[in-house]
Amino acid sequence: MPSFVYDMKKIPFTSAVIGLLMFTVFSISCSFGPGSYPNAEIYEFDMPQKDLIDKIQKFKSENPNLKLPKEINDILSEGYSKNDNRNFWYHIYFYYPDKNEIVKTWVRSHGKTKATFAFVAINKGLKLGNWKLVNEDFFWWNNEPMKEEFEERILKKIK
Repeated sequence: MPSFVYDMKKIPFTSAVIGLLMFTVFSISCSFGPGSYPNAEIYEFDMPQKDLIDKIQKFKSENPNLKLPKEINDILSEGYSKNDNRNFWYHIYFYYPDKNEIVKTWVRSHGKTKATFAFVAINKGLKLGNWKLVNEDFFWWNNEPMKEEFEERILKKIK
């Protein structure tokens, strides 16, 4: 058998190995994002952080169904983390009563005139510890509808 025919048989195997190796490297590299919330879905607003926080709080007061139930509100306090004296993230929680889900978000300053609003995670039920991180713990076919729902229920009404 000519040597080029033998080499042609190696091409599919070699391609499969290279493809698998690239997929593995890509999958692992996604775990090494910088910062505390490397996979959060980030939305930028052209307003200072305080104005954005006020706007979100006003939206929540106008939509009391999105507020956390009383029994969990005492555990998840909104605002800056008590453990973080740098005050990077102002945490805000929403509740989807029809799905019994808690939505974790944060607001952070991005300069003097801009702020970022991040969709971070969803907790299934009122028992904490069932957090699933956006863009990390869900496959894309679950992640995209979840982000669309967040944008429809919360984001578009704040912008």
